[in-house]
Amino acid sequence: MSNPTPDAADHWNRRYASEDFLFGTEANAWLQANAGVWPRGARVLCVADGEGRNSVWLAGRGLHVSAFDIAEVGVAKARRLAAHHGVTVGFQVSGVDDFAWPEAAFDGIAAIFVQFADPALRERMFSRMAASLKPGGTLLLQGYTPRQLHYRTGGPPQVEHLYTPELLRGAFPTLEIVTLTEYEADVAEGSGHHGRSALIGLVARRP
Repeated sequence: MSNPTPDAADHWNRRYASEDFLFGTEANAWLQANAGVWPRGARVLCVADGEGRNSVWLAGRGLHVSAFDIAEVGVAKARRLAAHHGVTVGFQVSGVDDFAWPEAAFDGIAAIFVQFADPALRERMFSRMAASLKPGGTLLLQGYTPRQLHYRTGGPPQVEHLYTPELLRGAFPTLEIVTLTEYEADVAEGSGHHGRSALIGLVARRP
């Protein structure tokens, strides 16, 4: 995850500075469970991809993957992870507002725990994500719900950064909701996400 301001870039660079991977090296479980919506050869973008666990896993499935994050340290680790697994990912160091967001370019977009965004940034990011999907393209998104403030096992402490079904339905008016579900699960993604968690998952398709 990352944020569009220099202070936030510094924050995430510090968090990623350890040799360990803050959120582990295994792909997110929601992503793994739903990535079958994209056939081999599909062009997929990973938003705020951090240290690369999700983009590298998708590239290993035969997808053409691009990814960006504002944290230079995180992207450097992601490149090393991709090299270790023998896959190619088009990594960029970029914030949400700096990324080019090509129109109708991607068969898929993965947005996993991109909850650094305050409401204004989130609105811009979600709008650009939807516009960057090709017709027929699919968005996979996972985040925390406000109940996560009770668990405190990952994610931001600000309730306005968290997701509800109503928020996500309203955020993607141009997409068809395929799956939208709230649930609880034990998450083990490095030290950054660990323990019982209040989650929400979205699969949405651009008509």
